[in-house]
Amino acid sequence: MSEEFQAPRGFHDILGDDLKRFRKVTTTVREILKKHNFEEIILPVVEFADLFERSIGEATDIVQKEMFIFEDRKGRRLALRPEGTAGAVRAYIQSRLYTKRTYHKLFYEGPMFRHERPQAGRYRQFHQIGVEVFGAPQPYADAELIKICWDIIGSLNVKADIEINSLGCKVCRPAYREALVGYLRGVEGKLCDVCLDRKERNPLRVLDCKVETCREAVKEAPKMVDYLCEECREHYSKVREYLEVLGVRYRENPNLVRGLDYYTRTVFEVVSPDLGSAVIAGGRYDHLVEEFGGPPTPALGFAVGVERLSLLVGTPGEDDPVYFIIPLGDVIPYAIEVADTLRKKGKVAELSYRGGSLRKQLDFANRMGYRYAVIIGEDEVREGVVSLKDMETGEQVKVRPEEI
Repeated sequence: MSEEFQAPRGFHDILGDDLKRFRKVTTTVREILKKHNFEEIILPVVEFADLFERSIGEATDIVQKEMFIFEDRKGRRLALRPEGTAGAVRAYIQSRLYTKRTYHKLFYEGPMFRHERPQAGRYRQFHQIGVEVFGAPQPYADAELIKICWDIIGSLNVKADIEINSLGCKVCRPAYREALVGYLRGVEGKLCDVCLDRKERNPLRVLDCKVETCREAVKEAPKMVDYLCEECREHYSKVREYLEVLGVRYRENPNLVRGLDYYTRTVFEVVSPDLGSAVIAGGRYDHLVEEFGGPPTPALGFAVGVERLSLLVGTPGEDDPVYFIIPLGDVIPYAIEVADTLRKKGKVAELSYRGGSLRKQLDFANRMGYRYAVIIGEDEVREGVVSLKDMETGEQVKVRPEEI
């Protein structure tokens, strides 16, 4: 196939067993969110680029390197969404949801886009399920969201660890930032080129660098938890207390910062030791709604990386057995009725489009792994039955369609 008719690098088709694992993840997450009374919202894939530049932060890698930006016919800068929170905040304000009730629990599902180097579980088009809670300042809201993440990995039987940290707030973070920048200046000889650039404009991101020399350099760096104001310290203490009540196992990671500028106080990640990266991540962003022109609104959320999490899900179980309906001769009206009857009974039925001899059609059913062949000839039509063949045992019996 010529290159022009292949998917671009970093964009991929999802099918076969990969799709089964993908759907297992999305179905599981949706079922858990339903139990927590979350309401779905469908967000546009395209937003104004300024929305992300303002919320994510101009100094972040996403804004500087990874966004797909283009102009419309009027010269306005648009972007394929690289993440969902900014769009959810925009929708919350634009729809004036804050006038309808005290708090809102929303979730969305769909593709995100980042122009980064493709690797296992990370593509330029990838899928997330995002969860956002608006209007909940209580630390038990943080604990509940982390518990949902715990339930997700438990339900999927995935091996992963939950890490938490606090990034403080506008009151206490400036002093920490000053202390961290001072420390990084003292170890700049050990920092990679990317972190040398980050240490002044986005110093917290240096703590999250995966380069080994940088990891060594920040081992003795100041910790945000030592700089928390009284309110942030109390909030973080309560979050940990409630996680203990909920039975959630976690570990504190003082270098966990997340890559987006809007986070405050609690941040968390679900990290896979097999992938060496986060499969679920989120935190609190209490000032973002107000910065976008809405009323002061505490908020928090997380995003599930569907492709990454799918890599950790086991081999899909067997599908429901397929009933392959083989019409022989001029029996299509009856065959259509049989197919409809089976589907109404909750069976998976496929009416053959192949034609040809019975032997060829049975060979095809066998190659496809179909469990049953439903054979319909003129004799079956006259008797009001079908010949049901078990493709595994070879047993064949005549039975009325409604009795299958």
